[in-house]
Amino acid sequence: MREAFIAGVGMTPFGRHLDKNHSDLARLAVTEALQDAGATASDLGMAIYANVIQGFFAGEMSIPGEYALRPMGIEGVRVMNVEAACASSTVGLHVAIDYVRAGLVDVALVVGVEKLYSDDRAKRFAVFQQPLDALVAQGYLDRTQGMLAAAPEGMDGPGPNIMMQAYAAQARLHMATFGTTQQQIAAVASKNHNHSRFNPRSQYREAMSVAQIMAAPAVAWPLTVPMCAPISDGASAAIVCSAEMLARFSGARGIRVLAAEQQSGRDRAPDAYDCHVTKITSARAFEKAGVGPEDMDLAEVHDASSSGEIIQVEALGLCAAGEAGPAAERGETALGGRIPVNVSGGLVSKGHPLGATGIGQIHELVTQLRGEAGARQVDGARLAVAENSGGFYGVEDGLSAVTILAKV
Repeated sequence: MREAFIAGVGMTPFGRHLDKNHSDLARLAVTEALQDAGATASDLGMAIYANVIQGFFAGEMSIPGEYALRPMGIEGVRVMNVEAACASSTVGLHVAIDYVRAGLVDVALVVGVEKLYSDDRAKRFAVFQQPLDALVAQGYLDRTQGMLAAAPEGMDGPGPNIMMQAYAAQARLHMATFGTTQQQIAAVASKNHNHSRFNPRSQYREAMSVAQIMAAPAVAWPLTVPMCAPISDGASAAIVCSAEMLARFSGARGIRVLAAEQQSGRDRAPDAYDCHVTKITSARAFEKAGVGPEDMDLAEVHDASSSGEIIQVEALGLCAAGEAGPAAERGETALGGRIPVNVSGGLVSKGHPLGATGIGQIHELVTQLRGEAGARQVDGARLAVAENSGGFYGVEDGLSAVTILAKV
C-alpha cells in the first residue's frame, strides 16, 4: 500500500450564500484546492462529489458531481457521488485515500457542498424532519425514557423538532450517567464561539460567555441556541495524491494521512459508552496510525450540539469518560490548553453545511499542521485527528469517520 497525502485544500466561508448555487460554491472550493496544491484539472484521475440534500432542495436528482465539475474542465475521469449525511465529504475523502493507496489513481479531488439556507423557513426545516428520521428519534426517546437527567420545572417541553429532542436526550443521558452539567456544555460552546473570532471563514465570529450561552433562547433543555449548529451553506475541497505526485506539484505543502477509518454504528444499550461507534473506530485508527490519543496536538470533532463534542472527545480517548465537561471548564480543550478541540470554531460557530462539513474539518487540520492558522495557531502542531459523524440511527451516530494526519 502506498502512502497518501493531502496536497491542497480549499473552502468557502460557511454561512448564507443566497447569491450562489451548488455549482458556484463547488467551483470556488475546487479552484482554491487546486491552486493550493499547485495542480490543474488535467492532473486529476478521480473526482468525488459529496452532498446530502441537493436533490431535495434544488431538484437536481442525478449526477450532481458531473454537472458541477465538467464546466471546470474536470472530465474523462472516474467520478463518484457520495451521500453519508453529515459525514459525506469525509467518506468521500476516505474513498479517495483508499484509491491512492491502492495505486488505482495518483491524484484525486474530493469536494463537499451544501446549500441549506432559504428564505422559505418551512423548506429550510423540512429536510430535518423526514419521516424515517422522526421514527428513529422517537425510538431513541422511547428507549431512554426514565434514564435521563431531570429537566428543571417548566423546561421539559418539546423542542422545535423531534431530532432536537433526541439530541437533548443524548445530553441528558450523559448528564445522568456522569454528572455533566448544563454549565459545562455551555463552557464547550463558549470555547468554540471564542475560537471562531480568529477564523475568517466562520459563520459566526463573536465571542460568547458561558452566562450568555446559558441565558440564550432554549432549543430543548439543556441545549440553547448557541449550543447547536446553525443552518449553513458552503463548500470545501481537498486534493489527495501519492508521494510521487506530491513531489511534482509546485508549491505543494503535503500533509501525510496516517489513518482513515470509518464504520457504521450498532445496536447497544443507550448508556454503553464503551461501545460507542467513535470509540471503536478511533481505536482502530490510532492502532493503524501507530500513535495514541495522548500524542494528538489538536482535534476537530463533530459538535452538531456542544454536548456532542463532550461525547466525541471522550470516545476518542482525549479525555476520560465523564471528564470532557470539566476539562472544558478548566480550559484544557481551548486554544493554549492541553488538547485544543475545534479551534476552527466547530460546527456550532464555524457552521455546518452537511456535505461540506467533513472536509471543512480537514481544511482546519491541514492549515494548522502547516503552521498557517494565524491567531488561532496551535503551537508546534504535528499530529491531529478529526472525527465526523453521519446521521443518527438507534442510540448513536449512523456512522463515525476518523482521520489522523501528520505534518511531513
